[in-house]
Amino acid sequence: MTKNIKQVAAGAAATLMLTCIGFACKDKFLDIPATGQLGASQLASKKGIEGAVISVYAMLNGRSERLGSSSNWVYGSIRGGDANKGTDPGDFSSINPIQRFETIPTGDVAGAWRVKYEGISRANNVLRLLASAGPDVTDADKARISAEAKFLRGFYYFELKRLYNNTPYVDESVDYAAGIEKVKNDQDLWPKIVADLQAAYTNLPETQDAAGRANKWAAAALLAKVYMYQQKYTEAKTLYDLIIANGKTANGKKYALVAKYADLYKASNDNNEESVFAIQAATNTGDANNANPEFDLNYPYNTGTNGPAGCCGFFQPSFELVNSFRTNANGLPLLDGSYNAAGNEVKNDQGILSSAAFTPDAGNLDPRLDHSVGRRGIPYLDWQDHPGYDWIRKQDYGGPYTPKKYVYYRADQGTYQQSNGWHPGYTAMNYTIIRYADVLLMAAEAEVEAGSLTKALEYVNMVRKRAANPAGYVTKNNAPAAKYVISEYPASAFASKEAARNAVRFERKLELSGEGHRFFDLLRWGVVEASVNAYLSYEGQKLPVALGSARFTPNQDEYLPIPQAQIDLQGKDVLKQNPGYQ
Repeated sequence: MTKNIKQVAAGAAATLMLTCIGFACKDKFLDIPATGQLGASQLASKKGIEGAVISVYAMLNGRSERLGSSSNWVYGSIRGGDANKGTDPGDFSSINPIQRFETIPTGDVAGAWRVKYEGISRANNVLRLLASAGPDVTDADKARISAEAKFLRGFYYFELKRLYNNTPYVDESVDYAAGIEKVKNDQDLWPKIVADLQAAYTNLPETQDAAGRANKWAAAALLAKVYMYQQKYTEAKTLYDLIIANGKTANGKKYALVAKYADLYKASNDNNEESVFAIQAATNTGDANNANPEFDLNYPYNTGTNGPAGCCGFFQPSFELVNSFRTNANGLPLLDGSYNAAGNEVKNDQGILSSAAFTPDAGNLDPRLDHSVGRRGIPYLDWQDHPGYDWIRKQDYGGPYTPKKYVYYRADQGTYQQSNGWHPGYTAMNYTIIRYADVLLMAAEAEVEAGSLTKALEYVNMVRKRAANPAGYVTKNNAPAAKYVISEYPASAFASKEAARNAVRFERKLELSGEGHRFFDLLRWGVVEASVNAYLSYEGQKLPVALGSARFTPNQDEYLPIPQAQIDLQGKDVLKQNPGYQ
């Protein structure tokens, strides 16, 4: 008969007691430390505390919880209209209701909750360890480590705020053994987040001994972003002025835009001058979670040996997004929304077999399109020309496009990519949570609202000038692969606040497509209902099986439901469900 663990433990204790008869043994003889357990003194040493800090960073990529990663490819990009779930209806079907805004509290919304709170728990543990730090931990060490922990805790609460609105606030003062289950979600998280990030900005050094650690300027950028979410544009502008003038990466590089847009998505160019804060990734370490695990589904389907990974066809860029890259005769975007009108839509090969003839689009396009989206006939990194239909799992469900950002190159195989594991999509490519182009466009937005339209124009044109660099175009047969026509905005385009605001917002859509920002931008701008429903209406005509009749419901779909399992554990009197999900 099989014994359970309690029976085994009881039997061992009885044996020890019998052995002690006549030998004056004391009860402490029964106190056997767990194998591999670290003592308090070890954890409170500098090495122990530094290790605890690294464990807080480790939760940034979700640790195999695909909907928990800070990339927000589902919650930010798919819900924002950058991409469709893709693949086929039955694969990872729990994403289907999320993209259709039919999410329920018992659905797959708990992953992000668990990951963020695990990160917070680890940050709180670091702060508690600092209170009993050993003599080898200097006051300077304490200030820096405390600031790192608070930066990360502030970031995780920022993520929770954007996803679920108000959630329970737990800091290092809360007893995890008793009382945590009584913490309600009735506090405003913004002041708590700001306090952590202000402390981080004040106490973090400008440079760190590892490129992936947060520094003073990463804290400033995140704090400014938090101010933007609260419409505190003056406070944000003050920080952006400092960041743009003085900011540098944790490894000491002055913030700047990399010369070529494509270089942002190469593992060999990680931790560059544009990287403000990134999830660090490494391959062949013995644990795939140390790589970039959350995009393992997001590769073209059925590529064989002439394409990357070969699985699984998720995260297919939307028709609406691709059309957004249409430019006019002057190389400027169609800000009036006419890019979706007949005659302006980007020509695609929906429903056309790869063996059939296809005439590519011949109109004007922003060159960032072909760094962001896999399109038929256009070189797919250094693999081959995208064949179209053969690389799509189910075109009538996901559309004709494939993701292209954060996909490894053929030249990366075996170095920045590892082939062991369930499939070869794990890479050493960092995911950049905040990059300098994001900072410039946020700064432009702050200038529109609280500063100078001329300065806003300058910042937007810095981003567009990089995009217009011909040396960075996708090429085919030693010529641009499509008709790339892009230019900087003239001053007349920023003559009014409304015009400037529209241009800045659209530039974020183009520059940051597929990077997890779009839904959250629409939400903080107060245009999420109109924008998302316009997208769903247009895209639903193209993909009726996936998105037909889908609808964003105001005063509900702005936030995810609080996971029902959490409410069941803590009680309805402690956790209040978000509106619309009761």
